Amino acid sequence: MADDTRREGIVRGLYAAYIDGRKDDAGAMLTEDFSFSSPRDDRIEYFSRCWPEPPPFRDMEIEYLQIADDEAVVRYRAEKHDGGAFRNMEVLRFKGDKVASVDVYFGRNV
Repeated sequence: MADDTRREGIVRGLYAAYIDGRKDDAGAMLTEDFSFSSPRDDRIEYFSRCWPEPPPFRDMEIEYLQIADDEAVVRYRAEKHDGGAFRNMEVLRFKGDKVASVDVYFGRNV
């Protein structure tokens, strides 16, 4: 249970760092061999592709978060600066107290 609470804090911190554009803080939460994949990208270089300047979203609300063993499943609603919004699901895998991988599953615009 303590691991789950600590990992929930890491997940929430990672999403908050993304919204705020705090790349260094996010990097400290990831393993050295971190991988990121989505339906469009397979194990891409995360920071060069997914962290544009300025941050692309106005807000990101975690609607669902479940931790089980070394995985976290997250559903979030992201609001873009232009007023559009969408939902995605992500599976984060942990190695110890760091995120080792993220797999994104695209949702629809809301």
